[in-house]
Amino acid sequence: MSVGHTAVTTPAAADRPVVWCEDGVDCGIRDLLNRLGDRWSVLVLVELAQGVRRFRELQRAVPGISQRMLTLTVRRLERDGLLTRTVHPTIPPQVEYALTPLGHSLTHLVRAMVDWSYDHHDAIVDSRQAWDAANPESEIAR
Repeated sequence: MSVGHTAVTTPAAADRPVVWCEDGVDCGIRDLLNRLGDRWSVLVLVELAQGVRRFRELQRAVPGISQRMLTLTVRRLERDGLLTRTVHPTIPPQVEYALTPLGHSLTHLVRAMVDWSYDHHDAIVDSRQAWDAANPESEIAR
């Protein structure tokens, strides 16, 4: 190998995978996937994208979520800076939730996922049915 070819090279943008972080650098993708990958966060974000909501409004808008899970979900989203929690000094206290600018910026990605899901839902259902038929003993088939 010649002296001119001993340097470590960085892959060109076209050679990088879709999800790419610098070596040894935490680019935050795991945090994002943990947040969006839970059962409720995306549904709460979608609801708050429509405007400010009180706790009970959120709970009614997200069928199946318990009070405890909604509390945990909004606390996690608040901790991540995706929503704000405002307590109004009334009796009983009134609590409202709203997306922050950071939370609003995430709704564009969620919308893209919704659009992709809508466009490909039938293909995924067909693929699952074909796979399940070909693998009837599999434990992953639902």
